Amino acid sequence: MKEETSVPVIGIQSFRKGQDAGRDELLFNYLHGERHIEKPHRHDFFIIVLFDRASGVHTIDAVDYPIGHHQIHVLFPGQVHRWDIEAGARGYQLMIEQSFLQQFAPYFRFSFANYQHHPVIPLTDNAFRQLHYEFNAIKDELAADNSLRHLIHARAAVIAAIVSKEAEKTISEFRVYQSNPRLARFNTLIDEYFRTQKLVAFYAAKLHISPNYLNILCRKHLHVSATQLIQQRVSLEAKRLLQSTELSVKEVAFDLGFADHAYFSNFFKAQTGMTPTEFRGKL
Repeated sequence: MKEETSVPVIGIQSFRKGQDAGRDELLFNYLHGERHIEKPHRHDFFIIVLFDRASGVHTIDAVDYPIGHHQIHVLFPGQVHRWDIEAGARGYQLMIEQSFLQQFAPYFRFSFANYQHHPVIPLTDNAFRQLHYEFNAIKDELAADNSLRHLIHARAAVIAAIVSKEAEKTISEFRVYQSNPRLARFNTLIDEYFRTQKLVAFYAAKLHISPNYLNILCRKHLHVSATQLIQQRVSLEAKRLLQSTELSVKEVAFDLGFADHAYFSNFFKAQTGMTPTEFRGKL
């Protein structure tokens, strides 16, 4: 398979020259005023942006999200994004290497796939004040001559916990997963096995329940079937690969576990209303 990508991958080193504060594994930057990313790109590190006052559009994995006041935007390694931030914006950005992210990842509480499906999280005024304090505290610690890694880690964990609390409060899907451990586990299993396992029976066996009961849980709490959840994850990854790599449609199909190119194309059109080639042509 081809390894070259059509969407560039940018490492954290590229942002060190303009950093407001930072160390090897983490950078802090202010986001002030109008900003534009003309061409989509992706990063090999994690980004979390706290917007105070802002407007515009942030496109993540081919989905347009309105930028607004008091929001958190999370962007995981490999996700494709671009944005148009309008004049007058004020925000704060943390760029975090993957090794450091893994140390406080459990404080996010939900599967990374959940946040990837809902990367923009509205904040209450109180949550914004708490996050604003923690962002600035990390900035001050990074700027100190004797900055302490453990203190930075602790504050990053607090940020992850607050973001998770706000996500659960405002996005119904997060509340469902919090109150139903089986569905949360199902979601995690999908993220782990979707390339090779697309049948509900496989996941039901892992959860020690029947496929029928798993479908009942999904329809009752998420209003979609178990099969649809699996298909949504496959479709999301297909979009990413078509957008961010130069793999042929046949190679994308193979990467996602489809033995037949035509079957993948039919699947993708059923999910998105476009063939893979049409989707690529719109990028």
